[in-house]
Amino acid sequence: MDPSPTYDRILTVDGQQFHVRQRPPRGPLVEYDYDWLSGPNAGYGFGLSGPFECGADEHAARIREFLAGIDPTTGYLAED
Repeated sequence: MDPSPTYDRILTVDGQQFHVRQRPPRGPLVEYDYDWLSGPNAGYGFGLSGPFECGADEHAARIREFLAGIDPTTGYLAED
């Protein structure tokens, strides 16, 4: 089995850059890491998984949902 990701791209969504990559398969779920390259906090981002591979539109929707939850003062997800 090839351990390299099948999705590895830089996406710009609403002016923000994210490195999106699919983790190597290790179970039934498809897992992605989203590194926020243009964000104020180095190394910050998020990960998600689901039963299907995603295309650019789905990745953009996930990124927009993440950005909607960011506290503009801290640059991190706002606490509930």
